[in-house]
Amino acid sequence: METTNLPFNFTKMYPYHNKIKQRIANNELIKYEYVDKYKNISPCLLLYFETEPYIRPIRKHRFKEYEVILDSTSAK
Repeated sequence: METTNLPFNFTKMYPYHNKIKQRIANNELIKYEYVDKYKNISPCLLLYFETEPYIRPIRKHRFKEYEVILDSTSAK
């Protein structure tokens, strides 16, 4: 993460979901699957990409948002 020159520890937010959606739009998504648990995320939607980072986990509260996007892709 990138930090700023402020007198306290402040990090800029990584645009996690924006980057993932851009990668999907660029046809980098290979496949996806729902799993009961991935690390400390349960349940989890795992997205697999051609390039690093290869796996991106999605939490349950974002499932419906991604299902709309994934329904329009050829990855399964």
